[in-house]
Amino acid sequence: MGGMTTTSARSDADVARRPGGRSARVQQAVYAAVGALSGQGHRDTMTIPQVAERAGVNPSSIYRRWGSMEALLEEVAVAALTRDDEPLPDTGDLRGELELWAVAIVEDITRPQRVEYLRAMVAGRSGALVECPCWGIRQEQAQQMVARAAARGERVPQARQILDHIIAPLYHHVVFGIPTDADHARELVADVVAMFD
Repeated sequence: MGGMTTTSARSDADVARRPGGRSARVQQAVYAAVGALSGQGHRDTMTIPQVAERAGVNPSSIYRRWGSMEALLEEVAVAALTRDDEPLPDTGDLRGELELWAVAIVEDITRPQRVEYLRAMVAGRSGALVECPCWGIRQEQAQQMVARAAARGERVPQARQILDHIIAPLYHHVVFGIPTDADHARELVADVVAMFD
């Protein structure tokens, strides 16, 4: 999960997530089908033919575009769990920025549909990933905030520490049904701040 998302990989993912015309309609129908099936408790057993039937598309269209159920679930989760227009907090203080960022993430990923997408993505995995687009996006965001704070002269943690000690626990709690909320997110930030203060 910790691998960096390359520029070319991001560009490919962006193109895949923002097609136009008929391709966009197919994508929306498939995304909706994955969400609906996940919500009905089929996330552990979902198949491409099931998704195709629900979406009203030919299974070959899904195989051709996504290749596997795992790849489809990954893309749906990235689209559901991150936003292209998601602004990074810019308060002039890293702790405040991390708190706002972590709270926004936990409030988003604890919404029922987000929980279903995230659990579906994990359930669809058949092995370890070399790279996870959703994780790569979070890593880039953490690196941007760290670089900005360092330029202001603040003492800063490594982006990896932010991911391992703030973001990973939030996703872990959601996947395994362990309660998490804004207060928990702030506590995690405080723990990371204590590492480098």
